[in-house]
Amino acid sequence: MKLVTLGLWLACLFPFASFPLSAQAANPKRITVLYDAFGPPSALTRDWGFAALVEYGGKRILFDTGNDAGVLEHNVKTLGLDLTRLDAVVISHRHGDHTSGLTYLLAVNPAVPIHTPQEGALFRGPIPPGFLARQPGLPPELQYFDGQPPARFLSGTAWGDKGNFQPVKQTTEIFPGLFVLTTRSEKPGTLEMNEVSLAIRTPKGLAVVVGCSHPGVEKILAEAAKIDPRLYTVTGGFHLVMTPKEEVERVAGVLHDELELERVAPGHCTSELGFAVFLERFGERFDMAGVGAILALP
Repeated sequence: MKLVTLGLWLACLFPFASFPLSAQAANPKRITVLYDAFGPPSALTRDWGFAALVEYGGKRILFDTGNDAGVLEHNVKTLGLDLTRLDAVVISHRHGDHTSGLTYLLAVNPAVPIHTPQEGALFRGPIPPGFLARQPGLPPELQYFDGQPPARFLSGTAWGDKGNFQPVKQTTEIFPGLFVLTTRSEKPGTLEMNEVSLAIRTPKGLAVVVGCSHPGVEKILAEAAKIDPRLYTVTGGFHLVMTPKEEVERVAGVLHDELELERVAPGHCTSELGFAVFLERFGERFDMAGVGAILALP
């Protein structure tokens, strides 16, 4: 399917989108989903994982990079996008379905700042100094680095010496009106894993982009609300796969009734059950966010 045909199809499905993507507006305000496992038939490749391009306030931020570098490259080129023109990248968490496309990104844009979660063993983060706690009386051959402070004590990465990784330790305004924030998971399987999200200040409140929401999407949004209590929308994975319907309905209720989001655009690991529950709860305020979707921001 040609790009023009793709644009017409998506324009019918996503009426608030602007097309074509290759025609860059002077100051676009939108989120383009580059990577996901669902969406209408198109020339784009569907795969498990997530990536999105955020354009707002004159800045272009890539959020996550999907599960496969080749798929990300294909989708980016099919949509006519240029990743050499990024102002920043945000990686939500360490899982491969959000980081594997870094191989392609770093091949075309190795110097771009990459905001990552605080990790002890990835993204070239600092290794805790306590790992080198000294024990008096040991023979030299049992002392780390011969008992001397090492010149370099950082974790390695899967990307060699590439990657301008910048760990996110607290909520930070990286550009005017654009914030990265971090939350920690307390759930089995991802216990103590940090996850980074992106919040965009709009006239109608914050538009929040999430990766997998391992800490809980409601917890992430509550943290974002410290920036601005008005929450406009949330886009990305809500991590409700293999979750009982009662819990999915509880989460939808929190977003609808307590946090009072105006819109939602769930994707990735929200689950088909999650899509159905949020669609029923939010009705016309539910935005479909499959691969290729363009979500307009205020």
